[in-house]
Amino acid sequence: MSMRFSAEMTSDGVTQRLFEVGDAPGVVWAPAHATGSRPLILLGHGGGAHKTAPSTLARARRYVMGGGYAVAAIDAPGWGGRPTPPQYLPFNAEIEELNAAGKPLGDAFARRGVIVAVLAIPEWQAAIDALTSLDWIGAGGPIGYHGLSLGSAIGVPLVAAERRIKAAVLGLMGHETLTESAPRITVPVEFVLQWDDEIVPRESGLALFDAIGSAEKTMHANPGAHMDVPAFEVDSSERFFGRHLAG
Repeated sequence: MSMRFSAEMTSDGVTQRLFEVGDAPGVVWAPAHATGSRPLILLGHGGGAHKTAPSTLARARRYVMGGGYAVAAIDAPGWGGRPTPPQYLPFNAEIEELNAAGKPLGDAFARRGVIVAVLAIPEWQAAIDALTSLDWIGAGGPIGYHGLSLGSAIGVPLVAAERRIKAAVLGLMGHETLTESAPRITVPVEFVLQWDDEIVPRESGLALFDAIGSAEKTMHANPGAHMDVPAFEVDSSERFFGRHLAG
């Protein structure tokens, strides 16, 4: 599947290029005037974000400037202005009802996440194919994945299925919907868990971490709610990818 670039801008040493692969809109960042191959990090956005949300953009620039990586993100189906797939509608209605009643949303989010992953994983694989054909990324180099919350609903089965991904930061997700994929993950994993998460029950997150099949996996458990992940976890993820991608 061909990649079509639509816009390019350079700021403070980082070049951002917007692209489309099939129906999936994406963005790739790299050092300005990059030449030659380099590791690639994929960013899976959360349920309240999109490919160029401020948090995604800040993380991407951090990885590019700190490690010389190429970094890419795509909008999940139904996010970033993409049309809402009809498969989501029953889950969206359920989420609205639960929210109005003040009831927990995690179970409905997780079940919808299964559908999101089915649609998003082929798009990510097509994006990987296209990105690694670029001469300033290159085929055969190491690839990492970072995705929390919705990014893990997609990321757990993606990392399990995609052997080109060599390391992953996952978390803020649990539930039995991922237990089939999790044991098939064998690459190093850094897992983020919020101890007081109001969306993902603690036991569910712990169970997902336990189910991951990697021989090297580390949990970072922090106090606070779903959105209270400490800023220093960005530092940790940068060191993690440095160990496993930049080697």
